[in-house]
Amino acid sequence: MNYFKPSTQDGNDIEALQKKIRATFKTFDYSSDDTVDIRAVGQIFYLLGCIPSQKEIKQFVAGVKDKHMDYVHLEVFLPAMTQVLLENKFPSIPEHALLQAFQILDRDKKGYLDSKELTDYMTKQGDVLTEDEMAGMLKLFAENKDERLYYKDEQKRARVMRPSLYWIAQ
Repeated sequence: MNYFKPSTQDGNDIEALQKKIRATFKTFDYSSDDTVDIRAVGQIFYLLGCIPSQKEIKQFVAGVKDKHMDYVHLEVFLPAMTQVLLENKFPSIPEHALLQAFQILDRDKKGYLDSKELTDYMTKQGDVLTEDEMAGMLKLFAENKDERLYYKDEQKRARVMRPSLYWIAQ
């Protein structure tokens, strides 16, 4: 179930949903012009609790990106993402299953995966990340000088929620 899917589809719920979409989109709007690079769309999906495949992300981007540039405009993205969330099109992986996936990948039972381990898993197996996507994911650990993902931290797990990590562990 998506984290931000409203229980009903009345105007207040849709407004709250769109507020969350806007806020997440703005996180990646580095030039403050209501656009994001198409490479950020996957991260926006994941932060909103959606777990599409790379192919599904590319299909979504093809429908919303600027035809002449590699950017997505908020005015086009917002209704499309609202529809995705309302339809629960890409449901997230249950929290307990994601935690189990991390535990399986952590063969030494350290309680974390380091950036090298995570890079190996995420770029070589399953629904692989591109170099840019992996660099973006590793930036999420910038506040962590030891470059480790302590997977028992629920917020950190939510940031890297991807089907590939789950399926690799299976």
